[in-house]
Amino acid sequence: MPEFTWLPANQASTQDVEAVFATSGAAKCRCQAMKVPGWIWRDTNQDQRDAALIEQTACGTAGPTSGLIGYVDGEAAGWVAVEPRENYPRLWSRKQPWMRMDPEREGVWSVTCFVVRKGWRKAGLTYELAAATVAYGQQVGARVLEGYPIEPPPGKTVIWDEASVGLLQVFLEAGYEVTASPTLRRRVVRLEIPAGEAS
Repeated sequence: MPEFTWLPANQASTQDVEAVFATSGAAKCRCQAMKVPGWIWRDTNQDQRDAALIEQTACGTAGPTSGLIGYVDGEAAGWVAVEPRENYPRLWSRKQPWMRMDPEREGVWSVTCFVVRKGWRKAGLTYELAAATVAYGQQVGARVLEGYPIEPPPGKTVIWDEASVGLLQVFLEAGYEVTASPTLRRRVVRLEIPAGEAS
């Protein structure tokens, strides 16, 4: 069986980050959709998004960083974005109440995006990445992990842009629980980390 491992992106190399992001829509977005206060395609250009990802991942530094890189048998294969919720301006600029739950609560970290490199898709890698967010959350002292996945109707599929936030089942398998269902397809999930498990 292939071995899955993961690292905070600041402990990975920029080459590993690029290898994951140089595929599908991730090559253009660079995980900036929730990081840009305005509309990503109107208010940023490609050079700005490329530079922002490099700065945010902070490869080769002590951090902080903006996500995790997943490896299959030592080769960079996936990404999951996980940061303190306040680091996502677009979550707060939107008016939907499900993106503004208990805004005063401290220690909430948001899991906003998954990217799987071509060649490892449909192999369950997002499940491994979601589980990694739990271990990472414990390491960094998060009190709550929060995600915003899609649950498609039975028999329906989702496009890449929708699936990038994660599918509900992926989060449930990692131990998250549904706390809100603001639309027919959108779910808000949370995982509370007990005080004794947060460092």
